[in-house]
Amino acid sequence: MSFLQLPGLGRVRYYEYGTGTKPLLAFHGYGMTGEQFKVLEKSILTQYKVYSFDHFFHGETELQGWDEARILAGMSKPLMRQYLEAWFEKFGQQRISLMGYSMGAKLALVLVEQFPDLIDQLVLIAPDGLSVYKGFNFLVHKPFGKYLFKTAVKSNWLAPGILKTLKKVRFIDESLYKIAYHEMDTSTNRHNVYYTLHMLKLLKVEPANIAGVINQHHIQCTFVFGKHDMLFPKTGAMSFINLLNNPEVHELPMGHWLVTPQLDDYLVNCLV
Repeated sequence: MSFLQLPGLGRVRYYEYGTGTKPLLAFHGYGMTGEQFKVLEKSILTQYKVYSFDHFFHGETELQGWDEARILAGMSKPLMRQYLEAWFEKFGQQRISLMGYSMGAKLALVLVEQFPDLIDQLVLIAPDGLSVYKGFNFLVHKPFGKYLFKTAVKSNWLAPGILKTLKKVRFIDESLYKIAYHEMDTSTNRHNVYYTLHMLKLLKVEPANIAGVINQHHIQCTFVFGKHDMLFPKTGAMSFINLLNNPEVHELPMGHWLVTPQLDDYLVNCLV
């Protein structure tokens, strides 16, 4: 097993796979691990050597020296530098590409902001971080939302009940309901959701600023969306995408669950 020690954070598990030669650092979505992108074997993995990380509260990554109060306060953006600084220390400073799916896109965007002169390409799949998702914003920033979230984490029945209500009023669809229910069905899973959303809440980029950085450094951007994604649809990202020079935008007849063999088949003919 391979790990990077990140000062001020902890021990991060990472995976290496792919037959390509260009390094690509990848950040997975909620409830997954760094192995999530192995399914893209015919497209991404033939072009890149992927280094993909387990998030904190996922897989074998260990947060060290943080109490609950610090977790709930959130991880500051400067701490994100530790990912690349530790990786460069081990593999040497060089040009890289970045990929992020769902919440992993937030981490990739912050790294683009911090290391723009070393980034060749940015691939964002169903990305969080390009607009404010009202549901998450309510749960981690608004007083009543924070109270409700904390209460639901401690309850064996409240979180499933809320999810069923959200599905009934069509705030989420069946696929999102199944994903969320699976991640909220035990006390440990509920606490992992709670801590993950709070830890990442400060990792925000200002769209106009990051678009300017991307354009200035000629970073190639590829976006992939699910046409039926109710969580992070293309419509929520278009104001950002319209600020970029020559972005590549793809929309598949799928939902939020995009990192699949179907996406791999599609990308074979799209990525260069």
